[in-house]
Amino acid sequence: SLGPADAPITIVEFSDFECPFCRRFQQETYRGLLEAYPGQIRFVYRNLPLTSIHPEAFPAAVAAMCAHEQDAFFPYHDKLFSSDQLGQEVYVRYASELSLDVAAFNECLASDRNTAPINADADFAIKLGINSTPTFFINGLALVGAQPLDVFKQVIDVNTVGSFLCAKHAAPLLKKSGAPVIVLVSSPAAHLPS
Repeated sequence: SLGPADAPITIVEFSDFECPFCRRFQQETYRGLLEAYPGQIRFVYRNLPLTSIHPEAFPAAVAAMCAHEQDAFFPYHDKLFSSDQLGQEVYVRYASELSLDVAAFNECLASDRNTAPINADADFAIKLGINSTPTFFINGLALVGAQPLDVFKQVIDVNTVGSFLCAKHAAPLLKKSGAPVIVLVSSPAAHLPS
């Protein structure tokens, strides 16, 4: 995760590194969101590779997890979303550009040790009823799709305490914006390791 563990705002994103809508969120909204709430957001990334339509989604998730082993998940994540080019050569090039131990990175890529955690993320997403990326949970309120910064701010500003009551009252306001929302009783962040 990125940001303070005790941040008042927790955003859990279920995403796919090959998804063009996920890339759009990263390129158009992600940085602005972190800048709008400095030190107040804990951002948790969860893998939901949609392998039936994105053949490089799972290998890219593995590469990101290999970067995570060298404490470089989010810098690597940013690299993956900076371009629509994915593949073994790109993964190794990004590792090199980030000054990772490329031998250890390649060994990780060749192993299957990150398969189970990626599948666990995907299985959890499916149990939550998620079938598209990106899907976000902001203190227990789901937001589907690459929404603009203003929509994220609406959700955060109306739902900063993360209770079911706030989410219940936030949903009608957010529906006016046209953003799809789902009200949850508790945040999936509570059930996921960081």
